[in-house]
Amino acid sequence: MTTRQVLYLSHGSPDLSLIDHPARTFLREFGERLPKPRGALIISAHFETPGLVVGGSSRPRTWHDFHGFPDALYRTHYPARGLPEMAKTLVTGLNNEGIDTLLDAERALDHGIWSPLSLLWPQADVPLIPISVPMQTGVAAQLNSAASLGRWAEQNAFMLIGSGAATHNLGDRHFIHDAPDPWARQFHDWVIDVAARGDLGAMKDWRDAPNARYAHPTPEHFLPLLMCVGAMEGQPLRVLHESFMFGNLSMLALGSEVYRNSDDIKTDDLG
Repeated sequence: MTTRQVLYLSHGSPDLSLIDHPARTFLREFGERLPKPRGALIISAHFETPGLVVGGSSRPRTWHDFHGFPDALYRTHYPARGLPEMAKTLVTGLNNEGIDTLLDAERALDHGIWSPLSLLWPQADVPLIPISVPMQTGVAAQLNSAASLGRWAEQNAFMLIGSGAATHNLGDRHFIHDAPDPWARQFHDWVIDVAARGDLGAMKDWRDAPNARYAHPTPEHFLPLLMCVGAMEGQPLRVLHESFMFGNLSMLALGSEVYRNSDDIKTDDLG
C-alpha cells in the first residue's frame, strides 16, 4: 500500500474563506487534524499552460485573480514561501524522464491555491510548489506526468494537492446553495466511484462519463482531479467531504488511504 499523500480539493468560489458553507467548515477542521508535510505540490485549475510548468518563486505573491468580490478578499494575503531549488530539481527530473517541463520563477499563488489553503493551513506555514494543468498534452500524457509527480512527492515526503472542482458549469449554477440538479449529482457520483477504484482507464475516457461535457464545458477544473487520480497510479482516493455550492458546483474532497482515519494520523506515519 502506497504512503502517497494525495489530497483533492474543490475550491469553489474565491470567497470560500468568508462565507458560511460546509466545505469551509470541513477544510478548517481537517487542517487542524492534519500533520504538516515537508512541503506541497499544488496543481491549480487556474494555472493553465500548454505543457507542464512548475512554479519556482521563493516568495510567491498572492494573486487576486478575480473581480467583483468583497474588499476583505482583496486584503487577504497568503505568505507561504516557495522552494525554488527543489522546484528546479523537480523540473530537471521530469525532463530527464521525457516529460517536457518548464520553470516559472515568478509564478504567483492564484486563488485556486490560497483560497482553500488559507483554511487548511491558515498560518501559511507549509512551503508550496505550484504545478500547472497542462492543457494541450492529452489525457495519457497528463496521467503520466501526474504519476511522476506522485512518485517525486512520495520520495520527498511532500503532499500532492489538486485544486479544482468536481463539477464546474458556471452557466448552470444556482444563486442559492440548494440541492444539485441530477446531471451534477450523476457526474459527482461517477468521480467518486472512479477515484475509489483508481480506475485510470475510466479517467482516460472521462469525457464519456455521464454528463461530462455538461459538468465541465472546459476541462481546466477537472484536470487537477484527473492528475490526483493519476498520481495514485491505481491506488484509491476516498471521499473526505461532499457538499455542493450554488446548487451544481461540487465541493468534493478526496484523499489517499493515509487520510482515511485522520484523527489517528501521526506525523511519523506520513514520512
